[in-house]
Amino acid sequence: MTNFDQMRGKAKEAAGKMTGNEGMASKGRAEQAKGKAKESAKKAKDATRETARDVSDRGRDSYTQ
Repeated sequence: MTNFDQMRGKAKEAAGKMTGNEGMASKGRAEQAKGKAKESAKKAKDATRETARDVSDRGRDSYTQ
């Protein structure tokens, strides 16, 4: 999944390369990295929620049996 930061960063990097502006290209790469970090954090958050839900369900199931 690509988020907005990654797309914007890719566009900035390409624009920087086309115009010879290494500063803009560098900022674009930084934005892409920021987007990837956000994506990884979201995946970790979702996995944690899923694990917590599974543990909660197992606890409830064992209590009702």
